[in-house]
Amino acid sequence: MAKFYSSLNEDLQIFISEQKLFFTATAPKLGRINLSPKGIDTFCCIDNKTVAYLDLTGSGNETAAHLHSQADPGNEGRMTIMFCSFTEKPLILRLYGRGRVINPRHQEWDNYYKLFEPTPGERQIIVMDIESAQTSCGHGVPLYEFKAERPTLVEWAKKKGKEGIAAYWREKNQTSIDGIPTNIFEDANG
Repeated sequence: MAKFYSSLNEDLQIFISEQKLFFTATAPKLGRINLSPKGIDTFCCIDNKTVAYLDLTGSGNETAAHLHSQADPGNEGRMTIMFCSFTEKPLILRLYGRGRVINPRHQEWDNYYKLFEPTPGERQIIVMDIESAQTSCGHGVPLYEFKAERPTLVEWAKKKGKEGIAAYWREKNQTSIDGIPTNIFEDANG
């Protein structure tokens, strides 16, 4: 049976720290809903109401586009993050809240960046203020065994280098698949 929380208690934070995979979901007012799997150790609980992850360069930049595009009062930054246990102890945890994008030029970058290990291909930090959390049983989720992190993305980013990554952003990460700007090159001051 589902249970709701207004914040992350210690048990939920421990559960999050044990997961090797999480999913993010966002949607613009009009356009496609995006659901992205995220691996690599890039997630942290800042406190019981705030989480963040170091967003790495990928084929698209849907999350940033959606978070920037939600300009209607009351709808801005809508985001869901889901963790799912694939081990013997089943559990699904969904975090509901408001996300925002912190890019390297943003005045808050250094405050958040120090929470993460530097990782080749880092693009931005997504911070989410939690409005509620929900657990559910996860009894229908299959058992999977974690074998290893896939090194492909990090190796690709190392090979491209900073200039190659910036060129990739210009070519592939400036708009969503629906043409919504990601503001990846904006000069944000907060």
